[in-house]
Amino acid sequence: MNPPRTYDESAETRAARLGLQIPDYRDPPYGGRYGTVKAFHRTGRLLFLSGFTPEDRSGTVLHPGRLGHDLTIEQGREAARAAAVNALGGIRLALGSLDRVTSMVRALCFVVCTADFDEVHQVASGATDLLTDVFGPDAGTGGRATIGVMQLARRNCLELWLTAETDDAE
Repeated sequence: MNPPRTYDESAETRAARLGLQIPDYRDPPYGGRYGTVKAFHRTGRLLFLSGFTPEDRSGTVLHPGRLGHDLTIEQGREAARAAAVNALGGIRLALGSLDRVTSMVRALCFVVCTADFDEVHQVASGATDLLTDVFGPDAGTGGRATIGVMQLARRNCLELWLTAETDDAE
C-alpha cells in the first residue's frame, strides 16, 4: 500500500516518502550501452530528456519482451514505472533536484507490442501516474502520447521520453 498523497511536500520529499530508488547517472554516465547520446538538453526553461528504459544500472532489463505476447498489462505498467524512476534520475542529473521541475510538459511512451495489442495507454499510465505521485496533479500531469512499436534496443518493452519545464532558465 502506498502512503497517502500530500502535495504540500516538495517533489524530493514525496519521492523519498514513496521509497523510490532513483539512480545516479553521473557514474557510470547515462547511455553507455546505447552509443553516442546525451542524457538531456536544456533550452530556456525547458528540459528535454533522452529516452529512459526499465533497466537497472547494471543493465538488467525489467520485463523484456512484447506486450500482448510475453507480457501482461501489469508487467508493462511496472516497466513503465521503472522507466519513470530512471527518468527522475535524468532530471536530477540535469537540474540537481526534482524540486526544480515546475511542470511536466509531455511524456512520449514507446511500447513494444503485438499488432493487435491496443491497450498501450494503460501501460503508459504506469509512468505518468508515478510522475503525478511525485510532482502532484498539477505539475506532474502533462500531455502524453503512447505509440506501439515492434522493437526497442536490448529487448526493452518500453522507452519513455520526457519534456519538463523548470524553475529558471539554463
